Amino acid sequence: MSGADLCFLTAAELARRVAAKDVSPVEVVRAHLERIEATEPALNSFITRPGEEAMEAARQSEAAVTSGRRLGPLHGVPVGLKDLYHVAGTPNTSGSRIYHDFVPACDGAAAARLKEAGAILMGKLNLHQFAFGITGRNSDYGDTRNPWDPARMTGGSSGGSGSAAAAGQCAIALGTDTGGSIRVPSALCGLSGLKPTYGRVSRRGLSPLSWSLDHPGPMARSVEDCALALGVLAGYDPGDPASANEPTPDYSAALTGDVRGLRIGVPREYFEVPLDAAVREAVTEGLDTLRGLGAEVKEVSWPMFHHARAISTTILSAEASALHREMILSRGDEYDPSVRWRFEMGLFISGADYLRALRGRTAFTEKTRELFEDVDLLAGPMAPVVAPLIEAEEAEVNGAAVGLIPTLSQYTRPFNLNGYPALTIPCGFSQGLPIGLQLAARPFEEAVALNAGHAYQQATGWHTRRPPL
Repeated sequence: MSGADLCFLTAAELARRVAAKDVSPVEVVRAHLERIEATEPALNSFITRPGEEAMEAARQSEAAVTSGRRLGPLHGVPVGLKDLYHVAGTPNTSGSRIYHDFVPACDGAAAARLKEAGAILMGKLNLHQFAFGITGRNSDYGDTRNPWDPARMTGGSSGGSGSAAAAGQCAIALGTDTGGSIRVPSALCGLSGLKPTYGRVSRRGLSPLSWSLDHPGPMARSVEDCALALGVLAGYDPGDPASANEPTPDYSAALTGDVRGLRIGVPREYFEVPLDAAVREAVTEGLDTLRGLGAEVKEVSWPMFHHARAISTTILSAEASALHREMILSRGDEYDPSVRWRFEMGLFISGADYLRALRGRTAFTEKTRELFEDVDLLAGPMAPVVAPLIEAEEAEVNGAAVGLIPTLSQYTRPFNLNGYPALTIPCGFSQGLPIGLQLAARPFEEAVALNAGHAYQQATGWHTRRPPL
C-alpha cells in the first residue's frame, strides 16, 4: 500500500491494521509526515508542524504492539489538534502571535485522553485568530486553504482541522465549535464533523472564546471515526465546571446502520433563509436516502429558529469580550482588525442586554425541547453554499450577494445556543466542492445522530471521495 493510500484509510481501519500488525505505527506516521510535507505549502493547515516528537511517539507505539501490551482504541492513529488544545511542551498560540511563546506545562483533558488511547499527536492546526471567525483566514500565520480547491476557504474557525483531515494530513482532527466552527469547515471540506452536547467533552486545557457556547469535538472522513473519537473524548471531568456527569455509551457499538422508524423533522424555516439551489437539491436527495432506509421524514415548524442568531450573537460577543477586555485595551493593535472589532463590539453590550439574551436562550431551548417531543432528529442543510473564494467578503446565493458570516452560520448557531449535539456529513457536490447535511439530536443522544449518519454513509459514497490536491 502506498503512503498516500495509507493516509486515506479511516482511523478505525488504521487502528485495526496496527493491532493486527499489518502495518506499524512508524509506517503510518512516516506516511502522514510525508503527506504533510507534500501538501502543506498549498494548504497551510499547521501552525506547529509535527516532527521528531511524532516519530518518537510512533516508535514507542510500535514497541507496545511488539511487546503485546494492551492497545487503546486509537493506537498508532495520527490526530491533529486545533491550536487551542493544550499539549505539554508544545506552543499554544490560539492563532495569534500575542501567544506565540505560550507553552503549556501540562496536557489538557483532550490531549491526555488521546494519548491514553494510543493516538499520535501530530502538531497544532491553524485557525481563525482566537477562534473568532467563520472563514479560516489568519493574518498572523497565513490563511488556511481548502484541499478541494486552494483558491477556496476552508471555513472556520477550525479551518486547519478541516483541511488537514480532508487532505490526509491526519486521520482525525479536533476542532471547537462556538457558532459552527466544527461543522462549517467540515461541510466545506467534505468531512464528518460532530459538535457534541454541551458538557459531553471536557474543555479543561482548552483556550476559551465563550464559556457557555464552546464545544470541543472531532472532525474526520467518516462518521465511524467521529464515533471512535467521541468514545475516547467523552466523559465526566471534575476539572471542567460545565462537564456533565452523564453515562457515556459505546458510540462505535451504536452504529448499527438501522434507522427504521427513526423520526426525522425538517424545519420549514430552514428554507426561508438564503439557500443555494444546488445545496437544496443535494440535501433533499440526502433526506430521500434516509427515507429509503426506513426513516420517517416529515416537515416541522421551528419559528424561533429565526431568533437564534440575534440571541447567540449577544451572548457570544459579551462573553468573548469579557475574556479579552484587558488584552484589547492594552494590545489591541496586535489583533487582526477584522477580529478586533468583533471583540470591541462586545464591550458595548450592557449587563441588561446579556441577561435578556440569556432569558431568550431559555425560551429558545424550551421550544426546541417541545419540538423534539415529536421527532428524534432535526435535519437539513449544514452550510447554505459551497466554499466561497478565500478573499470573499460576501457569499453569492442564487445570484444574490449576502453577508458571509451570518449566512455560513445560519444553520449552526441554534445548536450552540441550546447545546444540543449536531453532526454534519457530506451529501453531494456542486462545482466540484462538498455539500453538507446536518443531523441534530436531543441532549446526550449523539449516538442517534451518529447512527443515522453512519447508515447514510453505508448507503452512499460521498464521504469516500478524495480531494484532488
